Amino acid sequence: MTIDEVLQLTRVRSQKDLCPVQEIILRQVWEGKTYTSIASTSHYGEHYLRNIASSLWQSLSEILQTPISKSNFRSSVESRSLTPEERELIEEFTRSQCLATPLEYPGSPVPIGSPFYIHHPLIEELAYREVAQPGSVLRIKAPRKMGKSSLLLRILDRANSLGCRTVSLDFQQAEEAVLDNLDKFLRWFCANISRHLELPPLLEDYWDEDMGSKVSCAIYLQQYILDQINSPLVLALNEVNRIFEYPKIAREFLPLLRSWHEEAKRIKTMEKLRVIVLHSTEIYIPLKLTESPFNVGLPLQLPYFTEEQILALAQRHGLDWTDSPDADRLMAMVGGHPYLVRLALYHLCQNSLTLDRLLQEAPTIGGIYKDYLRSFWLTFQEYPELAVALKQVVKSERGVELDPIVASKLVSMGLIHIDNNRCTLSCELYRLYFDSHNFI
Repeated sequence: MTIDEVLQLTRVRSQKDLCPVQEIILRQVWEGKTYTSIASTSHYGEHYLRNIASSLWQSLSEILQTPISKSNFRSSVESRSLTPEERELIEEFTRSQCLATPLEYPGSPVPIGSPFYIHHPLIEELAYREVAQPGSVLRIKAPRKMGKSSLLLRILDRANSLGCRTVSLDFQQAEEAVLDNLDKFLRWFCANISRHLELPPLLEDYWDEDMGSKVSCAIYLQQYILDQINSPLVLALNEVNRIFEYPKIAREFLPLLRSWHEEAKRIKTMEKLRVIVLHSTEIYIPLKLTESPFNVGLPLQLPYFTEEQILALAQRHGLDWTDSPDADRLMAMVGGHPYLVRLALYHLCQNSLTLDRLLQEAPTIGGIYKDYLRSFWLTFQEYPELAVALKQVVKSERGVELDPIVASKLVSMGLIHIDNNRCTLSCELYRLYFDSHNFI
């Protein structure tokens, strides 16, 4: 069994969710951590953790019908597979959760605890480990509507359970006037962190024109924000690609993030800062390798859904596709794109469409994807070179080589894949839609 299967089975057998500290203990012990190290990173007392763990091992021993302790937990469980009965229990538990959960219209982050969230265990575990490390930087890259914000919710939830304070800033909320001036931008940045932490924004006490905006920002963060809180701060920066459009800001702010990561190695206070950067594009603003935050920390890239994940999600929507080609047919159209898959399942679950009709109308201006597809037109109007490049890909059967910057932007939009420098469309939906519309 994997650790996730252990957690699922424990929930099913006990008919309730594990509390955060229980899940932390199981995951950390699985990784070979001692109670002392768990206490250090989670900010729970070691004696408290040992008491919680004692009852956990007893419960697991009853569930698995074999003696379980901290010392034999992983070795006893990892070599054991779920029985067919246990798999059925987990599936039935998940189905009952889905029936009790109102169906969510896709488009917003999937709420914590939602049965309609598809887990990426390896990616999530890597993210949880990284965010627990002093001075860490976690970089999450994926096209829009691939699930970055849903993953971020879970990372921040895990950070909260570890005793961290969390702040999430969305750079899309920064006004044009803020992004045109470094001093205004860094003051906006600091003031928003203060607001999220419910601290008074004492900018004037720390801002010094003679030292400059970047030094003032760093001092404010270190000597005020981090000094005021007694726990680590996880700072999530969403839509960082917004500032790529403002080279002057990017050239100053991105190296600043890198410098904070480096300072955490020698300044104790800065160890409390952990940064999560979410973006959809590559940065093509010239930065020295020693200045860029995009070559430090842990990079994560969200994948498309597999056929197995589509089948699991269909089942959670009450659709039995186990012995039918329907999952293959949907995947052939949308390529496993999480949002496109979820939108299709939502409409099918509402009984408003059959799969045949949905697929037939999908690439048309009357299909369920009309708003999503139309959104690309605004980008093509602003950047006609992207439209010209995409048309080359649409007309090519074997893929084409494109300018690296243009290709990267099309990848960030989710429209193409790159394999050995050759660009191909991400899914059949785009080929059918753009081939039938004169978008340039």
